[in-house]
Amino acid sequence: MANSIVRTDRWGLQPTPEQRKYLRLTQNIYRQFVRGLIGVVYTHYSHINSAESSCAATEKLIHKTKKNPNPKYAYFDRKFYKFPSYLRRAAIEFAIGQVSSFITRYSSWQSGQRKRKDALPPRLNGKTNVYAVLYKGQCIKFNDELSEAKIKVFNGSDWIWITVKIVSKRERHLDSDNKQLSPTLIVGDKSVCLSVPFKVKTTPLNPPTGGTEGGKVVAIDVGINTLATATIVSSDGTVTAREFFHPAADIDRRDKRLQSIRHKAKLTVGSGGKLPPRFCQKTYSKCHRINKEIAQQISLQIVNLALIYGANVIVFENLKGWRPKGGRKRSNLKQKFHGWLHRWLVQLTTEKFEELGGKVELVYPRGTSSWAYDGSGKVKRSKTNYANAQFTSGKQYNADLNGSQNIGARYWAWKRKLAHRNGRQLSDGKSSSDKRRIPVTLSTLWESEAPHLSEG
Repeated sequence: MANSIVRTDRWGLQPTPEQRKYLRLTQNIYRQFVRGLIGVVYTHYSHINSAESSCAATEKLIHKTKKNPNPKYAYFDRKFYKFPSYLRRAAIEFAIGQVSSFITRYSSWQSGQRKRKDALPPRLNGKTNVYAVLYKGQCIKFNDELSEAKIKVFNGSDWIWITVKIVSKRERHLDSDNKQLSPTLIVGDKSVCLSVPFKVKTTPLNPPTGGTEGGKVVAIDVGINTLATATIVSSDGTVTAREFFHPAADIDRRDKRLQSIRHKAKLTVGSGGKLPPRFCQKTYSKCHRINKEIAQQISLQIVNLALIYGANVIVFENLKGWRPKGGRKRSNLKQKFHGWLHRWLVQLTTEKFEELGGKVELVYPRGTSSWAYDGSGKVKRSKTNYANAQFTSGKQYNADLNGSQNIGARYWAWKRKLAHRNGRQLSDGKSSSDKRRIPVTLSTLWESEAPHLSEG
């Protein structure tokens, strides 16, 4: 069964200096319109919210027509002369969303749902950095080759059409099954582009025949010493392949910049004190961009690995909201955690894999790295090299690889109803059960297969 998701492409534009001026004027006047509109919507929200069409009710308050000769706020028609109707309606929908969100958050604050007891109430901000939505055929037109776009813009006194070159695109427009939606005009300080959303049809990857039997998943352990460790785990506990993802050159570029920040901070405030606002902001921004590029590349490699081995599920640990400790005094572990990509990697992998029909699952994280995959018990981590783990049998093993195998096992144990969602094995209903009360490891799947093998 096909599903639909929305994905957005960035199309770069190359306007002339005069066209860039008109595009910026258009963005500014659109934001002015939205700012005034938010106050109107908030004032009449109860009436607008109860109307059959919220957009039509708002438009009646601000726009003069033959059937509506005396709008309550005639200022909008005077101030924003000949404002395009489709831009007006896009602004109305945005303003209604802003006010609705504020009212919901304010009601929650009033009812006592606050992160802190002294939390200030939310504020309705009319000055938003909103971008204009260009409805196809009304505010924007494309030629057949998609090499040019005609955009309706404000030149300071009137609304006119200009033709702007499209200099870069991606590939989603080449698929005839993808439906192009209304783009958004983004005018930045250095570049101008169109944010073009597409409704993408996705067909789920073929699940294995016979339920979970014979299926494969890609289990990912996101670490500090190794960026990501992947294991292909089958439903019976068979490990088909292993892969390590660690772009050392890019990580070194990032870490050298982070180290320079640490050195500058020491020179600025010494061993104590408070750093000034926006300290080393440009360097932090550069590190942020390097991190994002690393996450983009590694997430793509993880998705490709899943496709190569025929896995329709990628499994991560559910580390959302978890905050790591900083390590010993004067150690660089806290700085390493600044570059940890556990959330970005999950988000970008999910976006890429869902578009191909795959699925990303999260499992309970506790104990995946601290318990041996062979069921021998807890592992000891090396103090000199934290990437190494020693089993109770004396066996030396890679800690991240051990964790990724247990992550895959937890997913299959949950799907096969061998364990709870939190990674604990299911009991047999007796208070003195003979089952070991340890987290699920890869050996759990082996033990479940043992009776079938002995019968064979």
